[in-house]
Amino acid sequence: MTTPYILITYYSRHGSTESMAKYIARGVNKVGNIEARIRQIPNISVTSEQIDAELPESGHPYVELDDIASCSGLLIGSPSYFGSMAAPVKHLIDQTSTLWMSGQLCDKPAGAFTSASSMHGGHEMTIQSIMTPLLHHGMVWLGLPYKNKSLISTMSGGTPYGASHLAKSTSESNLTLDEQLLCEAQGKRVAEFALKLR
Repeated sequence: MTTPYILITYYSRHGSTESMAKYIARGVNKVGNIEARIRQIPNISVTSEQIDAELPESGHPYVELDDIASCSGLLIGSPSYFGSMAAPVKHLIDQTSTLWMSGQLCDKPAGAFTSASSMHGGHEMTIQSIMTPLLHHGMVWLGLPYKNKSLISTMSGGTPYGASHLAKSTSESNLTLDEQLLCEAQGKRVAEFALKLR
């Protein structure tokens, strides 16, 4: 029997959401009998909605529908673009209608994480924009409860909707300690729920 996994898939232009994905994976890996699988979402051509490249130049492999279909839990990361998910993330989600019709994601735990370059750059709205289609899939949404002390002490990213990062410049992907701890907490929580729901 194969080991169940939490799929952590992200789109990242400047490295922030990729960094978050790695800390979320650390949280998943703190839970026994389940593993983290990190996959990146490819960029798309603005004019044609076609994937820019067949293989990533660097980083994690591209996500495939089979990765999503077979996961025991799902976490999606996106930079915040005007309070919403990035176009490549929306494009990926739009490809999941066959999974919706078959109910393959129903009753599996899900969450989202984001990065924005300003404190009020739409952290919560971006996470909610990802949440809506996953609720249509019948997934069980998990945020971050305030029992995580970093959610109270953070002076940068972090929301009860899901982990977030305040990237003060487009070249900055260094997460604060609070942001790191919240990412790990989110990964751990989704992994624990996935095992409970299996």
